[in-house]
Amino acid sequence: MNYTDIKTLGDLKKSEYKSISIKDELRKNLIQKLKNQETVFEGVWGYENSVIPELETAILSKHNINLLGLRGQAKTRLARLMVTLLDEYIPIVEGSEINDDPLQPLSRYSKELIKEKGDDTPITWLHRDERFYEKLATPDVTVADLIGDVDPIKAMNLKLNYADDRVIHFGMIPRANRCIFVINEIPDLQARIQVSLFNILQEGDIQIRGFKLRLPLDIQFIFTANPEDYTNRGSIVTPLKDRIGSQILTHYPKSIEIAEKITEQEANALQSQKETVYVPKLAKRLVEQISFEARDSEYVDVKSGVSARMSISVLENLISTAERRSFLTEDDKTTVRLLDFFGSIPAITGKIELVYEGEQEGADFVAQNLVTNAVKTIFLELFPEIKKLTKEDEETPYDEITQWFYASDSIELLDDMNDGYFKEQLDVITPLQKLIDKYHPNYSKEDLYFLKELILWALSEFKILSKERFTKGFQFNDTLTNYIRGI
Repeated sequence: MNYTDIKTLGDLKKSEYKSISIKDELRKNLIQKLKNQETVFEGVWGYENSVIPELETAILSKHNINLLGLRGQAKTRLARLMVTLLDEYIPIVEGSEINDDPLQPLSRYSKELIKEKGDDTPITWLHRDERFYEKLATPDVTVADLIGDVDPIKAMNLKLNYADDRVIHFGMIPRANRCIFVINEIPDLQARIQVSLFNILQEGDIQIRGFKLRLPLDIQFIFTANPEDYTNRGSIVTPLKDRIGSQILTHYPKSIEIAEKITEQEANALQSQKETVYVPKLAKRLVEQISFEARDSEYVDVKSGVSARMSISVLENLISTAERRSFLTEDDKTTVRLLDFFGSIPAITGKIELVYEGEQEGADFVAQNLVTNAVKTIFLELFPEIKKLTKEDEETPYDEITQWFYASDSIELLDDMNDGYFKEQLDVITPLQKLIDKYHPNYSKEDLYFLKELILWALSEFKILSKERFTKGFQFNDTLTNYIRGI
């Protein structure tokens, strides 16, 4: 039966429609999805065996929920995806401010309208997408914003005195009746404002300016908080924590593969960029490794966390840097290079909180350090370890490369070098290809030049080669030449 064709209370009563609370509604639809083996939270990766089972358990328990985790851990995304567990439409009394259920009205407006019109009371249908309310907790939020207040203009227009409850202007929470209501960063809410939520969470009613007003609101509350907030900016008052049924801890991706899925899904690359710029798999891995390095860095404040948004921004900047180069060199298509990661430095510096030592070194230095550490980590996953100390006659897999540089001129890789010349420069270093053939004989041709560049970069970081930055690029050379020059 198509319930949305029903336009009056009388017709609703004749139908098979039954009112249930929002928590029962979420529970009912979740059970159905679980029985059908459906994915409940689409597009959320890495939480399949941790956060999502706990969240589903909380919904089955009909709990209000607090999602606790560092920045960029998909807390708000999880809350928004709960909308998919709501019925597609619910009936409300037409004109009701608080989404009154026609079969169980709460407000004076709806009760009087039903008393006056009876079964002819007009009803309308509210889609589930309109049943999501979200409020960012900031220090300037007031009780009037959330709960409501007396409206003097309303009283004047209706010629009512302040003792009449019709002068009340409902706040966001009553207007979210029969909806999901999310308060982000709940510790930022002043303690006295948090206190105003006690009755709503436990007894399900509200009080406005001393009115004897009991509205058993039907709301699914979801709160989000950052552990750092408990000490730096505020805290969730203990009685409020006690009234929240489930507290669920979120976390960052535990593997590079999951992190790549998230970044690929969220990065905002234009179709024209996808057609023009190719991103090697190794470059995508390097993007994620930078975030993993940042989370372990001595320069980055671990309590603040490193958001998944950093990887997303780095990838977007990386593609745009390569795209900009293609415009300058007039290449129809191009491939992301390791050099392009320097175009992504602003995306890193804006996303990390530094400790004192990091501030002393400077944000640019820290960002470049994260990139080079990521290069070294990935290099050691692909090629043999470079020992700090070797015997005089001991051979290493990298001897041919170093000997080539001793016998040849330096190599310059410029920021805005066209693709043809860039490849020629790398192809000149023939031992690079020999090294790749030995350890990765079937390596993708599309990604080959990025790997060659990464080898050069890593060898310079391990002091096998030297690397010097100049205005428009880098020069790679043997270490002895730079020693003689005094570099």
